[in-house]
Amino acid sequence: MAVAIEVRNLTKKFKKGKRFRKGEVIAVDSVSFQIQEGELFGLLGPNGAGKTTLVRCLANLLIANEGEIEIFGKSVSKDPLFIRHQLGLTTGGERTLYWKLSGRDNLSFFAALYGLYGKEKEKRIDYLMDLLGLKDVENERVERYSSGMRQKISLARALLHDPKILLLDEPTLGLDPQFSRFIRGFIKDELNHKGGKTILLTTHYMDEADELCVRIGFINRGKIVEVNTPSGFKREIPHKEVLEVRYLGTINPTSVERMSGIEKTSISSKDGVSHLKVITPRGEDILADLIELLRKEVKILSIDLKEPTLEDVFIYITGRGLGEQYEERSEDNMGGVQEEP
Repeated sequence: MAVAIEVRNLTKKFKKGKRFRKGEVIAVDSVSFQIQEGELFGLLGPNGAGKTTLVRCLANLLIANEGEIEIFGKSVSKDPLFIRHQLGLTTGGERTLYWKLSGRDNLSFFAALYGLYGKEKEKRIDYLMDLLGLKDVENERVERYSSGMRQKISLARALLHDPKILLLDEPTLGLDPQFSRFIRGFIKDELNHKGGKTILLTTHYMDEADELCVRIGFINRGKIVEVNTPSGFKREIPHKEVLEVRYLGTINPTSVERMSGIEKTSISSKDGVSHLKVITPRGEDILADLIELLRKEVKILSIDLKEPTLEDVFIYITGRGLGEQYEERSEDNMGGVQEEP
């Protein structure tokens, strides 16, 4: 099977600080990996880990400081026109759309940029509108679309020129469960299985990566720390259990980490509720001591004992949870042509 994407020692740095303060952030740090033609490959990592920056380097929207990217054996930096015809890109669904235009007018505008005109353009737009279930709203302004419909239009825009490779950066971010299921099914069944597209998917949703991807690369602080299949990752922490505690309040993580029988811990928050994950050989052996420790500091809402998931493997390997964001790294925001509604 041919190699569709090859990345070798890629590094991207950004300057940071105020006018008279110097410094830099390494957003992507000596990354190397390959994606085979027809593969659905995932990059799984927290917000701020370098996923979006890496995707933009692949799409030639950002120029890397070091390293090389090849698409079907051709250099992204040396043959950009060829590369752009091979790639379709989505970045969250809203950054590359004109909100004051209708969905159909958006596609018509971008089709012209890809060299599609006349009957060929109209036929392609009709096909994508039907495929994504947007025919009924094709003449409405994008500003009136729901987030899910904007994401569908963003996918349609990426598919206009029928590219061989799709770069999908957080394609279900901010979508409700119904639209997320649709987008996931469309990516796996329609684009990958039926269409034979090579797909690079970035996400911080563990379930999404587990459901869709043949192989996954864990990205942490700009580095890909390991690549494996979902089942292969889960085998890396055999005979381990995960205690997940939901609570209100603040705990001292060091006091938990010092308990015997605990291998890794991670704390994240969502909707005002904190989540503590503890990886341990036997959850039952430490449960009573953990409850006694936490009751002194927080209000416990629930405790669950589970089998390890991909997120637990990520914690085991990196020491960080997927719900944690790296404050010291800020992935660049290129903006786009979005108009505020």
